Amino acid sequence: MNKSKNILVISPFFYPEPIGTGKFNTSIVEELNKKGHKVTILCFHPFYPKWKSEKNEEKIEGVKIIRGGKNIFYSKKTFFRRIILEISFAFFVLRKLRKHQKNKDIIIPVFPPSFAFYCILFFINKKIKKVGMIHDLQEIYSFNNKGIFYKIINFFIHIVEKKCYNSCNKLIFLSNEIKTEATKLYKLESVNLEVQYPFISLVDKLTNNLNNILKPENINIVYSGALGEKQNPNELYKIFNFLSNKIENTVFHFFSQGEIFNRLKDENLNQKIKFHDLVSKENLGELYKKSDVQILPQLPGTSKGSLPSKLPNILVSGCKVLVITDKNSEIDSLFKRLKLTKIINSWNRDIILQGLKDLLNLKQDQTLQIKAAKDLFTIDKMINKILN
Repeated sequence: MNKSKNILVISPFFYPEPIGTGKFNTSIVEELNKKGHKVTILCFHPFYPKWKSEKNEEKIEGVKIIRGGKNIFYSKKTFFRRIILEISFAFFVLRKLRKHQKNKDIIIPVFPPSFAFYCILFFINKKIKKVGMIHDLQEIYSFNNKGIFYKIINFFIHIVEKKCYNSCNKLIFLSNEIKTEATKLYKLESVNLEVQYPFISLVDKLTNNLNNILKPENINIVYSGALGEKQNPNELYKIFNFLSNKIENTVFHFFSQGEIFNRLKDENLNQKIKFHDLVSKENLGELYKKSDVQILPQLPGTSKGSLPSKLPNILVSGCKVLVITDKNSEIDSLFKRLKLTKIINSWNRDIILQGLKDLLNLKQDQTLQIKAAKDLFTIDKMINKILN
């Protein structure tokens, strides 16, 4: 049993944010607290995925939550709102670090964002162990932007991420692909590197609240979760629009929030494409159970940057999943090794159409998929790698 530790987590994303890093951080903090460790988190008031600050004073028993950012206004432009987030969170953490690093054994910066940790490196007590958790490699996503301006931005991203990662005593990556790419980009020779896949966070109890949305008489094809650039949302909508006219009795659903989601919803004229708010954590199991297929898309050329954190929940639910990803990506290799279905390495609409038809007609062995999920995606393994 691990001796009780005092831990400081640093990330703007936290409870009660319903998806992405906020949901991940909440589960990590709750599990550490459950195991008897004293956890403090420096975070912002909830703002993701709407990118609108919402003052929140909710507590988690046993956890010290230090919030900021309630008066921040984010730009509608993706680039500028990321800059606003990076700089504002850095100022917040700089103000709070001196007080809240006292008597800490471990600091856990969750990347991205990275600039806040970069700014505080000089002020962190040298005795505190630094365990970085890496969700995304921002440099990978910046590669897709062209022009001198973005080359300059990419240069600064490289400098910041390299310094942050090499300053940690340990780094935990959410996939081997991210680890391999980061090691190559940032020459991580002296850092202890670990890989641990995202973990299952699905509530066991099934609700019965979505019957009016996911009607059993329809074939429900669903995308659920954050809808940002790395999900290739515009192309995904076009694919849904195309598929809806090719397979009878299908209804295509987006469960999400945010600017891109709202724009697509406003522009949508297809009655077979439906837009819904994110479901609560309690209804997530029902969402997967009543989806005929869950779509998991990745923007071409970005698979090295992240591994979708919702993958474990989809797999353990037994729901059929159609993954659109790069050839030889982590998910591609994982599915082939475990003999799971269905992977497509193209955004060609005819290839996706055939893949979806094949998947709908497939008599799937859910046992294999569920077992693979439970073997690979556990929070206990993540906690052990943080502490040991």
